[in-house]
Amino acid sequence: MAKGKGGFIGQDGLNAPDSPTGVSATAGDAQADVSFTAPTDVGGSAITGYRAQSNDGIGASGSSSPITVTGLTNGTSYTFNVWAINAFGYSAPSDASGSVSPAQLQRGLFAGGTNSSGTSQNVIEQIQIATTANATDFGDLSATCANGSGSGSDTRSVFSLGYAGSVVDTIEYVAIATAGNSTDFGNLSLARDNTAGLSSATRAIFAGGQEGNGKTIDYITISSTGNATDFGDLTAGGVDPSGAGSTTKGLFFGSYTDSPENRIDVITIASTGNATQFGSLNTSSYQTGAVSSNTRAVVGGGVNSSGNEINEMGYVTIASAGNTTDFGDLTTARGFTRGVSSKVRGVFGGGFSGNVIDYITIASTGNATDFGDHTAAIKAQANASSAHGGIS
Repeated sequence: MAKGKGGFIGQDGLNAPDSPTGVSATAGDAQADVSFTAPTDVGGSAITGYRAQSNDGIGASGSSSPITVTGLTNGTSYTFNVWAINAFGYSAPSDASGSVSPAQLQRGLFAGGTNSSGTSQNVIEQIQIATTANATDFGDLSATCANGSGSGSDTRSVFSLGYAGSVVDTIEYVAIATAGNSTDFGNLSLARDNTAGLSSATRAIFAGGQEGNGKTIDYITISSTGNATDFGDLTAGGVDPSGAGSTTKGLFFGSYTDSPENRIDVITIASTGNATQFGSLNTSSYQTGAVSSNTRAVVGGGVNSSGNEINEMGYVTIASAGNTTDFGDLTTARGFTRGVSSKVRGVFGGGFSGNVIDYITIASTGNATDFGDHTAAIKAQANASSAHGGIS
């Protein structure tokens, strides 16, 4: 029997269940999973369900542990109580869980690319940037492809497919919070591969590439669909640059024309117009990866003018034009690596070195640390994340 502990006013407290115990909560993006242990004393009849509720009254019901409570506000602290329910009413509330704060999803995606046999892939892999673990399957692109690029907002990731049997102009998108296959978005202004991608929270940019004059910069509005619009030109033609930036500025690092270059270009994302030179890389290189917080961008890896893969990383302060400063080294030298980031952590995935994934803390300096592995050796993927420096 429930020892008189149960029940709301007007319910049969003597026959209501005992309270759940061991309540804990795990925060997600605008939600929390509330776990608990069911009571052994179910009262006068079997338990029919449970109610989990936050300290400010947001709740959800379920038949067992855990119960997911949605509709929470990111950055707000919550505790949770749980009630057991039977035909006679509700138990007394459980002891409160510890405090948790939901936070924006920090997911990174790597899409397409070429495996160790030189075969293009259509797989989209995902990582949780704030943790360390191997990549897992997210879904598929519409076609096998390589040499693509991408970026996006905190809700949607967009990918330029690059080379899919031929050079294509295809752009596709996914809802980054929900695993699944990509959907057609529209087309670039010019079919090309080996572009660089970056974005603010509202606008994505694709720049450079193998076809045309190598200077073309396009933009799209991430929340819509449709074809890209001409933005302007890079300061010079270039293949295989990388891109990253803040909420206002976009930077493009390195490229290849007749040889690797050390140029860093900059644009104002919300406007249109030609890029200007921001500074220079310490080493002329291309096939680099780049990551950023709101204030700092880090470029890593690539291939130098001798044709050798490099492991060096350099950083710039996005608000101040200038050359890169040494950051440290990746765990292994590699070209065709790709970067995804939160505002705290940058992650470099894949490349000629195979399935290696590294991470850094963007605000510090030092060598990269092993993050985990891709599901297979992969290079030249398209890349996107939900919490990078371009998102406020």
